[in-house]
Amino acid sequence: MNTKDRATMVRFDVGRRQRIGLAEAVLADVKSTEQIAEAINQASAGGGSVLVTRLLPERFAALSAAQRALLDYDPVSRTAMTAVLARRDQKVLESDRAVAIITGGTADVAVAREAARTLTFHGAASQEIADVGVAGLWRVMEHRELIETMPVVIVCAGMEGALFSVVGGLARGVVIAVPTSNGYGVAEGGKVALGSALASCAPGVAVSNIDNGYGAACMALRALALRDRVSPADQPPLR
Repeated sequence: MNTKDRATMVRFDVGRRQRIGLAEAVLADVKSTEQIAEAINQASAGGGSVLVTRLLPERFAALSAAQRALLDYDPVSRTAMTAVLARRDQKVLESDRAVAIITGGTADVAVAREAARTLTFHGAASQEIADVGVAGLWRVMEHRELIETMPVVIVCAGMEGALFSVVGGLARGVVIAVPTSNGYGVAEGGKVALGSALASCAPGVAVSNIDNGYGAACMALRALALRDRVSPADQPPLR
């Protein structure tokens, strides 16, 4: 199959954002460079903006100079997005739609940044709370007031995943657990953290797939959209 044939296999869903409120992202690590380029072309032609995830630096460098000039690339999160969107000042984003993104350790930052960049792309602000794993419980407790007041909290953690239950017991808003693959021995690959998230005794914790910061951000955006459709007068009183 030649390059042109591979490119024509791409059908970017330009109407998804209008249909469900979430734009299609281009998942780069399962596509050829030609397919990534074609998806970017179709997205740009259909709506003028694009978000690419799991894009390694060498794959970004392989894109044409014209496409690279249109995109803001972040090597930490391995995401690229339309540059004008990435440069939006967080202050002009809707502050009441802010999402807290918490990381258990420094190794979880890449997943957290993927979530943060996805939120920025969709026009929602985020605030990162970094390196507050439960081995030093005082670190997360320093942010208790913020955690209690945020409408949505995304928690990225590996190892034993205990941070999910701790935050789930503090936050009043939606809590989304993102197990990360950071760990070794029995915790290697993130499955222990995933099990901890699914088995959390903190009620109502939502769980994304391992290392899926993009998916967690989309959960957060759906939660914010639902909240926006319900006026305060329609919400039941707390008891």
